[in-house]
Amino acid sequence: MALPRPLPLSILDLAHIGDGETAADSFDASVALARRAEELGYLRVWYAEHHNMDTIASSATSVLIAHVAAHTRTIRLGAGGVMLPNHSPLTIAEQFGTLETLHPGRIDLGLGRAPGSDQQTMRALRRGPASADAFPEDVLELQGYLTGETRIPGVNATPGRGTDVPLYILGSSLFGAKLAAALGLPYAFASHFAPDALEEAVALYRREFRPSAQLDRPYVIAGVNVIAADTAQEAQEQFLDAKRKRVSLLLGRGRTFTPEEADMVLESPAGRQLLNMARYSAVGTPAEVEEYLGRFAGHAQADELIVVSMAPDRKAWLRSVELLADVHGLTAA
Repeated sequence: MALPRPLPLSILDLAHIGDGETAADSFDASVALARRAEELGYLRVWYAEHHNMDTIASSATSVLIAHVAAHTRTIRLGAGGVMLPNHSPLTIAEQFGTLETLHPGRIDLGLGRAPGSDQQTMRALRRGPASADAFPEDVLELQGYLTGETRIPGVNATPGRGTDVPLYILGSSLFGAKLAAALGLPYAFASHFAPDALEEAVALYRREFRPSAQLDRPYVIAGVNVIAADTAQEAQEQFLDAKRKRVSLLLGRGRTFTPEEADMVLESPAGRQLLNMARYSAVGTPAEVEEYLGRFAGHAQADELIVVSMAPDRKAWLRSVELLADVHGLTAA
């Protein structure tokens, strides 16, 4: 099954810091990826807020977006997402209002409620255990600042007021689906690492959606892992390497496993849970990846797919992005 041709493809860039690299190297790579994605016809590139992670450089998400935007011309850029309970809605409205003012019509603001960190880091962020409880109210407050209809009399976002930066609700559970439906906002599901509730959440969102000033019908973005290579064997080798690296990253607690040790861990209950996180992965030749994505788009009832690299190095990731764009028939705007 081929993907419906109007179906947009986008990229989630995790701003990975590779072995022997610095954060500056990661930022250079993010610029290079966004510029190539722009040339190829991808719709948008998003960056996720993570904290206290040695291998991810997108902690100051709005700053990274500004840097990449200054080095690109047309591609949409945004947060996928900002963890709103870590911030005041006014601060985020000012940051993204500034971005939209500098780069009109190119900025997205995806919002999540997870901490994007561990409990110690939550405390360092001055975030309490109950911070996420106010997420729906915080989204509405933020929306008011951006539309110019503030919910706090006398308080406005400058820049921000009247910029109407489009909001997206991110999630991996029914909570986000229900909120996005109630507010009439697009819904982005994190199926690239939390696949279990995908079908139920999307069905709930579409069933309960209420039109809003931003959106008149449901719009679903689904995350999916992708490795496209010139041969199926090359793609599968990259996929195995990626899974082994995840063992050290997510289960190693500072320890690096040999390939043989990682394979043993992958056969354990913890390893099987890690493998389940990557359940939705398109791996193979360009034709095989395109066929998988077509099936996945139907399964997820998706209006857009946002692809996440599992390729073990930047050269392989760029090659994957190029091969996918070609087989899907993307064209630059």
